[in-house]
Amino acid sequence: MIEGKEQFKIYLRKIGSGEQTSNGLSREESADALKLILEAKASPAQIGAFMIAHRIRRPEPQELAGMIDTYGKLGPTLTSKQDHRRPVCFGMPFDGRSRTSPIYPLTTLILLSLNQPVVLHGGKRMPIKYGVTTTELFEAIGLKLTGLTLSKVQACFNNHGLAVIHLADHFTLAEKLTSYRDEIGKRPPLASMELIWSAHQGKHLLISGFVHPPTERRAWKALEILGEKDLISIKGLEGSTDLPISRACITGRVHNGKSQRIILHPRDHNCSGKDLEWQNLDKWREHALKALGNQGPLKQPLLWNAGVYLWFSGNSDSIEDGISKAEECLSSGSAQATLEQLIHWEKNSI
Repeated sequence: MIEGKEQFKIYLRKIGSGEQTSNGLSREESADALKLILEAKASPAQIGAFMIAHRIRRPEPQELAGMIDTYGKLGPTLTSKQDHRRPVCFGMPFDGRSRTSPIYPLTTLILLSLNQPVVLHGGKRMPIKYGVTTTELFEAIGLKLTGLTLSKVQACFNNHGLAVIHLADHFTLAEKLTSYRDEIGKRPPLASMELIWSAHQGKHLLISGFVHPPTERRAWKALEILGEKDLISIKGLEGSTDLPISRACITGRVHNGKSQRIILHPRDHNCSGKDLEWQNLDKWREHALKALGNQGPLKQPLLWNAGVYLWFSGNSDSIEDGISKAEECLSSGSAQATLEQLIHWEKNSI
């Protein structure tokens, strides 16, 4: 059997030989290459070279599928109870947000208040953007989601419908690669894979953010290879799944092998306006708590996002119906109550 570093040389030769002679890896080879990286059986020089070479030529769909195979074998897993609704799994850049004010934590609370489970993934502040993270945002409004064991995350998912996978707590092999992101100064091919990876096993609705159309096409094909039946792609704020209110929202849906482009216009639903700029956590907390109280500058973006995602997830018959349900969650206080229940659970979980 060829040892790790020697085997990895073979993969490097395939993807790093130049425009005319480089080749993509097979699904199996890509899975093995990432396994060698995560288990540190490839040298640091090899790992850095692989990340740069792979970024330049862009990971192919079967390579992304192979990476997800390895994450499935070495990473954390979550499952749903048999009688629970399939979750929505949001996929967005792990290096966070730095220009626009995030909406998805609040969207999550509205979905949860209507019994729609949600799975989120992320980590600590990460290169290259070092943007604000999911766990920082939730902690800003009182819910601490770091330092939990995977079994506690599963318990929260079972009882309250929310699961947040945090690399530092639940996937330390992947967390160790953060230094490479900093040293190469570019998002590695892992970043494309992270947009479509979910720790959840079983039926779910995967909603993936993207910036460039080629990224979207590769994601669609990779998930087809993996047998995913239901995917929504979103050209969201900073590559996230947050829908803008300042422009038309470019989305796509792949369902049972058929793809459909869906353009959503916030102005058609009285939700158009200016996307709120990111300032700092304190200001975001202020805006977030006001939105949960059905007021403030994040209210309109929140109603738009929650309304669309209630429709996409089958919890409403139309976007209008979804927006109406979202506004009821805010005006009745049920979204705020959901946050308080989660805070109570976290403070009293053993």
